[in-house]
Amino acid sequence: MGHGGDVIAELTADHQEVEELFAKIQGLPSGDPRKKNYADQATMELVRHSVAEESYLYPAVREHVPQGDALADQELREHAEAERTMKELEGCAADDPRFDELMMRLMNEIRSHVADEENNLFPRLREACSADMLNKLGDKVRQAKKMAPTRPHPSAPDTPPANKLLAPGMGLVDRLRDAMTGRGKD
Repeated sequence: MGHGGDVIAELTADHQEVEELFAKIQGLPSGDPRKKNYADQATMELVRHSVAEESYLYPAVREHVPQGDALADQELREHAEAERTMKELEGCAADDPRFDELMMRLMNEIRSHVADEENNLFPRLREACSADMLNKLGDKVRQAKKMAPTRPHPSAPDTPPANKLLAPGMGLVDRLRDAMTGRGKD
């Protein structure tokens, strides 16, 4: 969950972690119950990652990157789309006929989003911000991920200040639910 380094290194490591989970899912046959476990793990990581980006990365992009508002708005639209897919997926068992279709949709949404961030947004942010600022953002993102929800909440606010106020409470409830059900454990 926390990798270290500046915000770009932290978020890129998250991207790689989720891609590894996607590869595990793709390597299993349709209906294999392990697919659901990996999907839950991926969802948990993606939700924490998204909440941290929405709380700290996108406000920094708006403030420091030329045309940052448009970039941040596009990223938020992509997050909302993926979150709706994760919410649908949450209710599916691995042997549900919709599971593989929803999982493929989510993987496509996330891979497209990651490519855009890593090839467009991150280089522009690195150019616009000092190393010190990027390191401080990395620290804030790591802290936010610790308190963030682990389940999709498509109707929750995705911009400050409301998201920063509500995310820790939703995160606590989600982590309690996960602990009680064993969700996301190997």
